[in-house]
Amino acid sequence: MTHTRTIWEEGREPGSRVVALGVALALTVAVVDTLVAGRIELLFDLCFVLICVGVALLVRPSDFFSVGVLPPLLMIGVFVLFALSRPGSIAGHGDGFLQAVVSGLGRHSVALFVGYALSLGCLAQRRRWVARAGR
Repeated sequence: MTHTRTIWEEGREPGSRVVALGVALALTVAVVDTLVAGRIELLFDLCFVLICVGVALLVRPSDFFSVGVLPPLLMIGVFVLFALSRPGSIAGHGDGFLQAVVSGLGRHSVALFVGYALSLGCLAQRRRWVARAGR
């Protein structure tokens, strides 16, 4: 009898590759959302949550930590880059660098919370599955 792999067993990519993919996807979505809407809005939020879940499912079990800390660092990194280049896309047009980063985090905190919670939930389920399969 052949064993079909579940979604919890599929992730086999190294953490560095998965982190690079997450960064590239988040920056791409942020740029596209800015080009379409003029600022970072709902498209980024929805894709951010999907990126968080996707990287949690792609990473190999030995690299869970790198993905476990990724969502807040990823969002802060994107907002730092946008605060340096286009602060009006994440905050008011007169806001300075730090205010733009804080405003961006505040406006997108729900997406950060949901993405982080789902990512950690996926990693916990995968860890449980790996422990069960190892017995």
